[in-house]
Amino acid sequence: MQTFMAEQITFSKIQYNRLNSRQRENYNFQKVSAILADYGFVTMRLSDDWQGADFIAQHVSGSFLKVQLKGRLEINKKYIDKEIWMCFLALDGDGCYLFSHDEVKDWLLRNTTIGESKSWLQNGVYNWGKPNASIKDFLETHRLR
Repeated sequence: MQTFMAEQITFSKIQYNRLNSRQRENYNFQKVSAILADYGFVTMRLSDDWQGADFIAQHVSGSFLKVQLKGRLEINKKYIDKEIWMCFLALDGDGCYLFSHDEVKDWLLRNTTIGESKSWLQNGVYNWGKPNASIKDFLETHRLR
């Protein structure tokens, strides 16, 4: 019988901004999964987008959410009427936001001018690096900590 010794591993925190896009997606998925666990969800990562979802979140009650993981707030015409939930980590590092795409899309189109933007009209997508104060206030109702 052969015994294997684990290599000496040094644990040091990574710098998020040094990760490539795939590594960031993996990092974000793990962070979001940990937060969702506190709310009774287990997550199942999908190998490719299934019906627009990056992962499935199953609640202890048995209900499922199809979740699209993003690096920031985004709405996209390709997710309309697909029962997609959007999720992204909070910029301040305190939790994540999880919301119905169509609910937030409707609010944003009613309360901002993005519906008139070139990005929305021609490309069908709009995203924010840093949402303004009114959008932040609205999103607070969708923050999980």
